Amino acid sequence: MKHLLRYFLLFSVLMFLVIPAWSQQVFKDLHEVQRKETIFGIARANGLTVQELLDANPEMNQPGYELKQGDTIKIPFPKSKQPTITPSTQQSVPTGNVDMRHREIRIGVMLPLHSQNGDGKRMVEYYRGVLMACDSLRANGISTDIQAWNVAEDTDIRQTLNDPSAANRDIIIGPLYDTQVKALGDFAKSHDIRVLIPFSTKTTEVYDNGCLFQAYQNGNVLNDAYVFRFSQLFKDYHPIIIDCNDSTSTKGTFTSSLRSKLEQLGIVYSITNLRSSEGMFQKCFSTTQRNVVVLNTSRSAELNVAFAKLSGLKMNNPNLQISMFGYPEWLQYTRNHLDNFYKFDTYVPSTYYMNPLATRTEHFKQQYRSNFHQDMQPYPQRFAATGFDHACFFVKGLHLYGKNFLGSSKVVGYTPVQTPLNFERIGNGGMQNRAIMLVHYTRDQRIETMNY
Repeated sequence: MKHLLRYFLLFSVLMFLVIPAWSQQVFKDLHEVQRKETIFGIARANGLTVQELLDANPEMNQPGYELKQGDTIKIPFPKSKQPTITPSTQQSVPTGNVDMRHREIRIGVMLPLHSQNGDGKRMVEYYRGVLMACDSLRANGISTDIQAWNVAEDTDIRQTLNDPSAANRDIIIGPLYDTQVKALGDFAKSHDIRVLIPFSTKTTEVYDNGCLFQAYQNGNVLNDAYVFRFSQLFKDYHPIIIDCNDSTSTKGTFTSSLRSKLEQLGIVYSITNLRSSEGMFQKCFSTTQRNVVVLNTSRSAELNVAFAKLSGLKMNNPNLQISMFGYPEWLQYTRNHLDNFYKFDTYVPSTYYMNPLATRTEHFKQQYRSNFHQDMQPYPQRFAATGFDHACFFVKGLHLYGKNFLGSSKVVGYTPVQTPLNFERIGNGGMQNRAIMLVHYTRDQRIETMNY
């Protein structure tokens, strides 16, 4: 049944349509037609009669139809092996006003689910992660009822919200675009539905609408959080800020805030330059305290020079204790800099991270590949993992606490694959994610994540 539901939901994504309540036929797979294949050959290869294949693909019955290379056709189960349809696979609309803690959690997804551009492709991958989460939750006794709408950038979301099925969702994930937030937020407020806005948005609706949960954190919020954690974690260290002569850097805001915080706490720090002589560079390091180095750029080229300079310093002063505090962009450089990350006890702040060396990561990648017959897109943030984490977190929270769930990580007990969440209320409005993590590359060559 697990694989059955997976393929049914995958079909709905690929067709970019709302999952309809009338869809009673469940399909075993989708097949891309290859050169010289015939309807008879495809039917025989899948244990079907030609009529069964035609019934599953009504367009084949149209006059003049020709099977062409590259066409995608639906492969049904043979009639002798038709699965039993359950309410969850039918996606039927539940009735009654049963507390969600005692029934399936009803999920709506309103995102651009298409292949026309990067937004659509990323959101299809995100949605696939949501589907994988539903499978995982079901295995742990938590039922879900999921319905999806293709809400592209030019979609009038008010038309989507006219679908009667939208009004009975417990949570709606979306939208992606700023112009659609207010309409969805007003709709959610009038129907007491929770809305998770999963990615960046410049709207301020979350400040006034208690139904909204905003996962994205802007740069100023993150800078403040990173500075605070730095001051807590390295309060007994000697900080050294290295000017890397990068006129394009955007990290001046962080280093300025960090210096203000250190001065406020009475912590003495040093400033040096990447071009300083070895003697002047060495004078900035403490021989009695542990040192923590911060660059004022996130670029790989300057990081490479900094590691070379620090390695020379350590060679001449083997007793110096040096750690590094970096930037989220550094996670993209792991392949080139991993040995130095370990060597200099590096901490990288971020809002997401999927440890490539972890067994759980490999299992997730294999599961995605098995489900969808392709690998995840090679973005630093794996969107399927984000969708998986978002869905697991919220569905579990709603299952445990119903409408009283406010998004605190402490009450959910979920360890993310990649993307931590922890929401706090903004004034009298909605909830803003405040979760960050530090990815720590230890000297004994381990990678640990510290979630806050």
